[in-house]
Amino acid sequence: MEKITFNRTTLLVAFTMLVAGLLIGWLAKPSAASGASHEDIAMDAPASAAATIWTCSMDPQIRQSEPGKCPICGMDLIPLDDDISSDAGSMEIKMSPTAMQLANVQTAIVGYGKPTREVRMNGKVQPDERRIFSQVTHLDGRVEQLTINFTGEPVRKGQVLASLYAPELVTAQEELFAALKIKDMQPALFQAAREKLKNWKLTDGQIDKIITAGKPQERFPILADVSGIVMQKKVNLGDYLMRGMPLYDIVDLSRVWVLFDIYESDMSWAKVGSTVEFTIQSLPGEQFTGKISFIDPVINPVTRVATARVEIPNPGGKFKPEMFASGVIKTPLSNQKESMMVPKSAVLWTGERSVVYVKETTEQGVHFWMQEVTLGPLVGDHYVITKGLDPGMEIAIQGTFSIDAAAQLAGKPSMMSPSGGSAGSMASMDVSKEAKLAVQQLFEPYFLLKDALVKDDLATAQKHGRELKKVFEKTSMNLFTGKAHDHWMSHSGAGLNALNKLLAAKDIEGARTAFKPLSDQMVGLAKAFGPFDETVYVQHCPMADSNTGADWLSLDKKIQNPYFGDKMLTCGSVTATIR
Repeated sequence: MEKITFNRTTLLVAFTMLVAGLLIGWLAKPSAASGASHEDIAMDAPASAAATIWTCSMDPQIRQSEPGKCPICGMDLIPLDDDISSDAGSMEIKMSPTAMQLANVQTAIVGYGKPTREVRMNGKVQPDERRIFSQVTHLDGRVEQLTINFTGEPVRKGQVLASLYAPELVTAQEELFAALKIKDMQPALFQAAREKLKNWKLTDGQIDKIITAGKPQERFPILADVSGIVMQKKVNLGDYLMRGMPLYDIVDLSRVWVLFDIYESDMSWAKVGSTVEFTIQSLPGEQFTGKISFIDPVINPVTRVATARVEIPNPGGKFKPEMFASGVIKTPLSNQKESMMVPKSAVLWTGERSVVYVKETTEQGVHFWMQEVTLGPLVGDHYVITKGLDPGMEIAIQGTFSIDAAAQLAGKPSMMSPSGGSAGSMASMDVSKEAKLAVQQLFEPYFLLKDALVKDDLATAQKHGRELKKVFEKTSMNLFTGKAHDHWMSHSGAGLNALNKLLAAKDIEGARTAFKPLSDQMVGLAKAFGPFDETVYVQHCPMADSNTGADWLSLDKKIQNPYFGDKMLTCGSVTATIR
């Protein structure tokens, strides 16, 4: 009994001591644990802060606090500081190799080249007008037989085309037989009767056959005067024809013309004798060469083009009328020596300033900095640079828009903000979802208005213009704050003024004149408040507004020119992309 009591007491004491030890340990732990926790936070804080902002290399305006997918292009987001960054006070943008690859940034070394002006032209294959003939009948009569029955059929000179019953020719043959009987006494009479038949285009052989037969011939063949292809059949069996009426139009396609349209602004580069290299759309992989033999002395008042003629042989009928052709005239600039040249894609152009991005590689990585340049003439796909660059510099020739967007977002000098700071993008403005949605609603009627101008449809253009005006007017300025408010007030007021002029226009040309300032404001709104749900292309036509140039927005990368419509539908190029 005592043994059992002893064991219980021992266990109770041991349990009490264990609980007391745990309690003392728990009470002592907070201060030590607290110190360890602060130490761990202090060590982890820099790493956590460094990876706080995640962005997209293709769309650098995206900013998120955690990794994921870009909401615009779907690419993986990357840490901002790891790929695109700029030091405080620096004028440069740093990009990692990964960011450059994702943004499709490509570079090239600036060098010299011989400026060569390229004039690109569109044209068509056409028959040589000097080789188009009308086959006519030389006597009155009824068509008794046709040996050529459809368009496109080949004919040879001297071939029988048709047979006619000609009453007058029957009478003339009877006169020939009467003169033949007194030929010895009246040879002149016989010769006159024979010449009368020859006036109806009968040959000596045909007349001799009539004399040999000894009786008048009722049907007479019509022989082809030339060789070629029947372009048009103008007679049917049983028709009665008068002398001189056409039976067929025949064209000789052994030589053809290629007629190219030369725009008024390019005429100084095209001369008689200039060499044209051209391709035919339906003959892929083949290239042809010819010389300009004639240029129209008068410009078409509607299309503002003149036609340049290139004459080429056509063995085997390879070139068929109405085939489309694309040609180019390359003219070296004789008044210039070798000049510094850069690809057109390397230059960002605002209308007043032209800039490129120069690449510099240091131990700290790859940096790009903006350099303003002075442009010379555009020669082919290259600009001549007269000032701003030195030979051997490495510049971005692709992806320049992405670099410029990164510079704008970082507050560095950029195309739209040469002194640095915000260029007015959404990343630097406080824009609510309601404000962005309100701006986005402007573009649906704008694009419909643009499409109507492309189709030369004034009534539809003004209809969508009224719709756009309503959207402008119902958008409350209270949706915008700060810089966003300044942008909205600036662009919306000027846009409404342009719309009022467009709605008052009496013809399509007046509407197009007003469309330019309207588009300028829409481009400004798109750049300031974009990107939107769809990719928007900024497009430019250098010949619009009397060759001063004009911009417009489009959802389609393909050029459909609203300033000229069908007259010059594809004139223009994409100058910027708002993804």
